[in-house]
Amino acid sequence: MLATFLIGLREGLEAALVVGILVAYLRRLGRRDALPRMWAGVGLAIALALGIGAVLTFGAYELTFQAQELIGGGLSLVAVAMVTWMIFWMQRAGRTMKATLEGGIDRALTAGGLWALVAIGFVSVAREGIETTLLLWSMVQSFGDAPSALLGALLGLSVAVVLGWLISRGALRLDLRRFFAWTGGFLVIVAAGVLAYALMDLQEAGALPGPFTAAAPLDPVTGAVAVGAAGFPFGWAFDVSAAIAPGGALASVLQATVGFMPAMTWLQVLAWGLYLLVVGGLYLRGLRSARPSTRGASAATPTSSLTQQGAA
Repeated sequence: MLATFLIGLREGLEAALVVGILVAYLRRLGRRDALPRMWAGVGLAIALALGIGAVLTFGAYELTFQAQELIGGGLSLVAVAMVTWMIFWMQRAGRTMKATLEGGIDRALTAGGLWALVAIGFVSVAREGIETTLLLWSMVQSFGDAPSALLGALLGLSVAVVLGWLISRGALRLDLRRFFAWTGGFLVIVAAGVLAYALMDLQEAGALPGPFTAAAPLDPVTGAVAVGAAGFPFGWAFDVSAAIAPGGALASVLQATVGFMPAMTWLQVLAWGLYLLVVGGLYLRGLRSARPSTRGASAATPTSSLTQQGAA
């Protein structure tokens, strides 16, 4: 519940800030008449995200186990790719988000087309919505469709909407740069866990070699799939299910926070570690490179406006 709450909070707040920038700019231009078109685009984006979630949730019931695992693993890989791209996109393009959004509105108003403003509202929110849907769906699948995971996501999104509204009204000041920096790091860890779970799905489906295929090394004494060094590379890296019950509270917390599962294959462990090493290292380097300019901006403007904070 905590992991999905934080995901819903971060992704929801990103979308809320984007919508806040669009609404504030249209009001500043005195074009309140254009707001319904923009809100129509936002509504379509939300409907698309909910529709994708419904298809993924209910469509899988008619599939075979192997097909479910293949689709689940493939979509989890898509979610990891989208989250990774979004994390680094925010680092690079976040500071120009306000100007980009306002420029799009200017072009739409100049052209005078109804669908242009609808498209701006749709595109601005759809990306966040689809990314959130895929990531949450992957995590809910890994927790066995736990209702608490969905409840956490709904609570996070609800809090994000309230925070976004308070920020837009000037009733709340948040250090959004720090907020997105910390939650971005959390998303890197979550994405590593989703990647590990995706590989488990693909191994169970037989799409990748692992303990469920003929490629698995066997223990010469017991005949079971080998564990530890003897299981490298297609067996179990470790199995502590006797100490940490799969599906228990501790296992759920560890899986939600650091991607740990009581039994993990070598392919999972290697992918998890490599992702954290490469993506986490690049993310930290991006934070360090942005720190001097952030300090300078903070010194120049002690209290950032909504749009300046949202661009961070």
